[in-house]
Amino acid sequence: MAMRCGFLAWFALVVLQIAWHAWLAPPANGQIGLALMLTLPPLLFPLLALRRGAKRALLWIGIISLGYFCHGVVAAWSIPAARLPATIEVALCVLLIGTLGWITRSAKKGH
Repeated sequence: MAMRCGFLAWFALVVLQIAWHAWLAPPANGQIGLALMLTLPPLLFPLLALRRGAKRALLWIGIISLGYFCHGVVAAWSIPAARLPATIEVALCVLLIGTLGWITRSAKKGH
């Protein structure tokens, strides 16, 4: 259950980046492609870790999501037009980190 929740949050974070930069609050300079080139690759990088196990990939996703958490807080605070997608980004990152904590706690109880 926790793994599924984490992977769904990861997928939602990827979809959010596309929706954010293409429709919800496009960059002021109009360079949507550049914004996506900067925001999507870090989120897709953990796909390489899936070969070594889902937990490992989810750990990488959690670590990477810390940067997106910071980005979401700053954007929500400073860009009124991006407040909604930024708040969603923060919530998804909190969900990812919470999922990692849940998985870790469950693993410790199992030992």
